[in-house]
Amino acid sequence: MKTPERKHAVVIITGASAGVGRAVAQRFAQSGAKLGLIARDEEALQEMRRDLAGAESFAYRPIDVSRAEEVFAAAEEFEKDLGPIDIWINDAMVTVFSPLREMSPEEFRRVTEVTYLGFVHGCMAALKYMRPRNRGHIINIGSALAYRGIPLQSAYCGAKHAIRGFTAALRTELAHEKSAVALTMVQLPAMNTPQFAWARTHMPDEPRPMGTIYQPEAAADAVFRAARTRPKEYWVGLSTFLTIVGNMVAPAFMDRFLARTAVEGQETRTPVAPTRKDNLFAPVMPLHRTHGSFGKEAKRRAFFADGQVLRAALIMAGAALFFVLGRLIP
Repeated sequence: MKTPERKHAVVIITGASAGVGRAVAQRFAQSGAKLGLIARDEEALQEMRRDLAGAESFAYRPIDVSRAEEVFAAAEEFEKDLGPIDIWINDAMVTVFSPLREMSPEEFRRVTEVTYLGFVHGCMAALKYMRPRNRGHIINIGSALAYRGIPLQSAYCGAKHAIRGFTAALRTELAHEKSAVALTMVQLPAMNTPQFAWARTHMPDEPRPMGTIYQPEAAADAVFRAARTRPKEYWVGLSTFLTIVGNMVAPAFMDRFLARTAVEGQETRTPVAPTRKDNLFAPVMPLHRTHGSFGKEAKRRAFFADGQVLRAALIMAGAALFFVLGRLIP
């Protein structure tokens, strides 16, 4: 089995031209991987060459992951250009910052088609080649919001919840087949990416990440490690851990807390300009970069750990607590 520790692993990344996807591409380039990059903007993909000097080889396809036939065609071309696909990383996303009442059905559908169905299309394309060879690894980039919905991002939270359910279902199918293809979901915290500068918004002020913010390189480190260790799930950042556990333990409290804090917590004090462009239906070329505008607040490194191990530790700790209380309380 090839891993990023060995040179020449073929790694495909969707949403590769900016933010987390771009940081992940840079991290794998450092390992000497062969990179196949997918994003909508061809010029942005071309400009990434200078960021990927360590890559063994580099290919790209400017496509929209919501169009299944384009994703399938890209996978076929990467197989011919780069060789057998070892790792496929689904990261492409769009979002809208808005109360549901102010969103159109077309906007909601678009977020779902890219952020959820784009992952489904990527998994289908990867498995077409991985399943017959009985090897390979698919990594789906998730979020703490795959466990806990927040206001102003109903479409995005719904898509991330859907990805988590889809990933679990697909994993059971692969297990039933006794397939050696691995499937991992990496749950991320708030990231300092261009997302907040080009996401569509119906709010009066510019959007911002909520809670503790991390640089995209922290996510890239976790994804690279996941490609080596092949866990079922990674939780990245203490805030992700607290969000997931908090929602497990006290969902009603989380509802009240987020209702009070999460609307203002996702807005800056900068009014949205009337000429502001967004990337919901078309890319915004000048904003294709790795980092967003919250670098002064962002942390470069993040705690990350196997989600299954953390769940087991929590269950054991809870059981131990109940045992101790049972002995102490007459």
